[in-house]
Amino acid sequence: MSAPPPSQSTANMPLARGAPVVLLVDNGSLEPAATLALRALAARLAADTQRAVRPVSLLHSSTVDPARLAGRPAEILEPVLRALGAVGAGDVVVVPLFLGPSAAVTEYLPARVRHLRRTWPHLQVRLAPCLVDLSRSDDARIATLLAERTRGAAAAAGFSRPAVAVVDHGTPRREVNAVREHVTAQVRALLGGWTRVVAASSMERRPGAEHDFNEPLLETLLDTTEFASGEVVVAQLFLQPGRHAGPGGDIEQIVRAAQTRHPGLRVAMTEPLGSHPGLVAILAERLAEGLRAEAIE
Repeated sequence: MSAPPPSQSTANMPLARGAPVVLLVDNGSLEPAATLALRALAARLAADTQRAVRPVSLLHSSTVDPARLAGRPAEILEPVLRALGAVGAGDVVVVPLFLGPSAAVTEYLPARVRHLRRTWPHLQVRLAPCLVDLSRSDDARIATLLAERTRGAAAAAGFSRPAVAVVDHGTPRREVNAVREHVTAQVRALLGGWTRVVAASSMERRPGAEHDFNEPLLETLLDTTEFASGEVVVAQLFLQPGRHAGPGGDIEQIVRAAQTRHPGLRVAMTEPLGSHPGLVAILAERLAEGLRAEAIE
């Protein structure tokens, strides 16, 4: 079975009788590139697992003009689950395209499922784990992908021994921040002496001392002695292109501003991890775990 092209939906792929409906779910974005990337990744996961995989967002993406999405509107989770419940589908597996336990996955999604089950009690939704599981300290696959992307960006820029700034979005949840710190430590170990320093940072943060764990911000890190000059790779701990990690996005703007402040600063940036071929194997494993999970009650 070959993967459908990224512009083709897997929502209409035939399902075996009684087969669970598999949804690959991201947070959603107002940028078309994020939805198109989600569709491409769903097609790759479908080919790898021999299952139909439907690309769905939690929120936001349905407002994107379908003309910018190859003529096909983006799908949002709750309307999809409503439609499945209405036609009698009773077995759904959600594979979250999230690095760590965001509130969107651990709180919002289960709450919406419980709400829908009041109308369709037969609707059974199982939730697969996120991509990084801190209980599996020996699983360095996400860090390995990021380290590979870092080396590739450095090679393309002609860098020899760069500093590496790992950057994520920033979060109000310590559990998600712990994922960033964990992956950064693994990247540091994987790169070893190839780099002069590896540090974690956030793109943005909420105000208040209770969110200080997001520090340093990327813009602050790029003003420090180790990062304000010479060769630096900004390793984006993001899965999809969009308003933050895409071309011309927030991270690129932060980098360009830093280079204006520090003319001796040379920066290469990695691509988001969603397009890395190695991500599909991790998602396939998470899908298998989701198939064994208990339904959300």
